[in-house]
Amino acid sequence: MAAFGLRGKSLLALVLACLLALVPAGLIGWSVLNGIHEHFGEAYARNATLLSREKISAPISRELALSLRFANSAVTRQWLLDPDDPTKADLFFREAELYRADFRDHAYFIGRLDSLGYYFNGGDQPPSTEPRYILNPESDADSWFFSTLRNTNNYNINVDTNPELDTTKVWLNMVVKDDDGSVLALAGSGLDLSTFIRDFITSDDPGVTPMIIDADGAIQAHSDRSLIALNSGADANKDSGANLLSLVSERDRAAVAAAIAEVATDPGGVRTLPAELQGTTELLALTFIPELNWYVVNAIDLTTAEVIDSTWLTPLLIGLAALLILLVLIFAVAIERLLLGPLRQLKRGAQAMAAGNYDVAMPAGRDDEIGELSDAFGIMAAKVRSHTQELEQRVQERTCDLEQVNQQMHAARKKIEDSIDYASLIQRSILPNRELVNALGEHHAVLWRPRDVVGGDFYIFRNEQSHCLFGVVDCAGHGVPGALMTMLAHAALDQAINDCGMHDPAAILRRTDQIVRHMLSDSPETKSVATNMDVGLAYVDLEQRQVTFAGAKIALYHCDGGTVSHLPGARRALGDKRQGDYHNQQIALQPGRTFYLCTDGFLDQAGGERGFGFGNSRFADMLRRHASLPLNEQSAAFSDTLAAYQGDYPQRDDITMLCFRFD
Repeated sequence: MAAFGLRGKSLLALVLACLLALVPAGLIGWSVLNGIHEHFGEAYARNATLLSREKISAPISRELALSLRFANSAVTRQWLLDPDDPTKADLFFREAELYRADFRDHAYFIGRLDSLGYYFNGGDQPPSTEPRYILNPESDADSWFFSTLRNTNNYNINVDTNPELDTTKVWLNMVVKDDDGSVLALAGSGLDLSTFIRDFITSDDPGVTPMIIDADGAIQAHSDRSLIALNSGADANKDSGANLLSLVSERDRAAVAAAIAEVATDPGGVRTLPAELQGTTELLALTFIPELNWYVVNAIDLTTAEVIDSTWLTPLLIGLAALLILLVLIFAVAIERLLLGPLRQLKRGAQAMAAGNYDVAMPAGRDDEIGELSDAFGIMAAKVRSHTQELEQRVQERTCDLEQVNQQMHAARKKIEDSIDYASLIQRSILPNRELVNALGEHHAVLWRPRDVVGGDFYIFRNEQSHCLFGVVDCAGHGVPGALMTMLAHAALDQAINDCGMHDPAAILRRTDQIVRHMLSDSPETKSVATNMDVGLAYVDLEQRQVTFAGAKIALYHCDGGTVSHLPGARRALGDKRQGDYHNQQIALQPGRTFYLCTDGFLDQAGGERGFGFGNSRFADMLRRHASLPLNEQSAAFSDTLAAYQGDYPQRDDITMLCFRFD
């Protein structure tokens, strides 16, 4: 037995020696293959980046040059200097149509600085010699125009969405100047972003992600449109949107920024460096296009990219695999004789013990590792038997405890839900539904849809003979906090109406603001809580046939079936950090004219294909389309329209809409 044990130990030592010899050989082979893969990967990244550079540079340079010719045309400047001359205007628009035919996207635009008129011809819209809309310096959507005018360059390339045209393009913005250097307009063309990404950015090669960035790292084009930093090319939105430097890990950020600066000094050159991009280690390759002021970047995932030709790699891998199989077979025979056979014998004894047959003898004692394992297994089996009994008892005790805790949690949740349901009944009790029905009947309609069981919106109604007061209120917050604010706001409005009367909505707003500020303490905790509220009040005098309106960030819309107009509210809410200034506005109560008070939850509701808010223009179209219907049918139509637009998007805010009409 001793001789066998010595022999077993010697053979086992030999097997271990073989294994130890295979380990460094495998590591060396893996290191060589990895080095080859990295070498070919860097070459692959350089070639792919240069190819992307050429694919992007030529067509965009052509569009840039064509846009510059269009902007610098003498015909364009003559019309801008004398826009009222019909001959010059006709000559400009005829020449612009010739340019439009040559532009890749068959579209051009020009924004005049004198009138701020924005002209656009292209796409499915018929050609027009009138401006599509007027540029607004206060609008974020038009910030690109005024930022480009402040830019020291004569042009920029900007990726942006034009909500008025409902299109997203790569815009080529050219500054049009007079001979004395004064700026006259911005003109140029654009490439549809989806088409641009499909033709120039999307890569069919696995593991390759092309993108375009500017000098600050803002992403101008990417196959994932959510990563594009819109409007960053006009220097108007540099701090928003996606940025390559924000996608890489913090430890690689400085190296990537240095590579961007370095490649700018070597146009046509390529810089490569490894970096962790969105949690994945990839090889970044950068090159610079000076005429576009763009950087072409390729992110190469070397684990999936086909960087090595498999024609010569396959035979090498087959040979290595055959050698490995041979070594494994030799190793398997040795393991079977020295280790697996004795372990199977030990396994049969262990299975008998697991079945409860403790009389089965374990393998005969051996003066080697297997013998030591057999002895240790016998001791372990006894301890496992004892520990199993103890654990079963503990599991039963813990299960009992968990069941009790679960019951307590269920009871607590039931109390919370019952409390919120009861709070909803309390909140609904302050709504003047019965008063509206008794006083107005079919002359009113209400759409009240809180985001949660309780919410921060409510509406009011007061009636005195031939005079009545309508109002909607949007308190800060949702759910329980918003509901608590509604109770405070309702009490403040009641007091203000009692103090000021119904006939002066502006005075009611000012008095309510004073009451709310007096109700809330000046403690630091109160200052950190949002207590502002949007309010719209409309006083109707049926004898004088006149509506008096005052609002705090809520407007009064009205529509006669043809046109939609509104009386705007003040720009500051009640309870704001700075007090607002509220004034009354009057409008005639004409037959067939319907009035609408609406909180911003309706206008801000996300929906559609892109998740944009419902918006003012879509809201006005909805009012115009249904203004001739009875008010109860209008309310149902508004609810259906909003539900169709919302789709699968969750409700973002509380929604309240109060309509009234007196024929």
